[in-house]
Amino acid sequence: MKIPEKTPDKKEVKAEQKPAALEQVEETLVTKTTRPLSRPGISSGFSINSFLNKEDKVETTEDVVVKTEHLPQNHFTDTDLQMEWKIMLKQLQVKNNFVFNAVKTFKLEKAAENKIKVLFPSDSAKVEFDKISGEFFNHFKRKIQNHRIEVEYVRDVENLKIEVVTKRKMFEKMIEKNPLLKDLDDLMKFDLT
Repeated sequence: MKIPEKTPDKKEVKAEQKPAALEQVEETLVTKTTRPLSRPGISSGFSINSFLNKEDKVETTEDVVVKTEHLPQNHFTDTDLQMEWKIMLKQLQVKNNFVFNAVKTFKLEKAAENKIKVLFPSDSAKVEFDKISGEFFNHFKRKIQNHRIEVEYVRDVENLKIEVVTKRKMFEKMIEKNPLLKDLDDLMKFDLT
């Protein structure tokens, strides 16, 4: 007869759990926003209204003339130029490896007393050189105390190495290091086209 007594206890426990679940639902607050949760609008930089209301602005350019006749004009040698260029390349290798790889093939030569000739391999490399040329030449002018230096850019096509490396050429270079590969090629007849 004790068994019927236990079943009503379980029903009471279940009845007690239902109000606890309702209490949790009631405690949850729903927050409402007055504006969207997405990011604020990013403008494309072009506005139709500004284009329609555009005023013609007159751009003025000022030509700055620096008189170099009163600035120092000390003598410098090609060795001075090469030393400073090597120092600049070492600094670039650490600071900006991409620009270093672009300008490491440049050659700087002293053409006349106050003239430096810069031999560059390609126009894309010259663009990277232009990023650092101002810094380099200003430093060089201050170091040697010669502010009348003129720079001439010359495209150096001869020193630009453009070599097409085919699979056959690569294999021939490997044959030079290991002659047994030639015997393997004769035996297997590799297709290196």
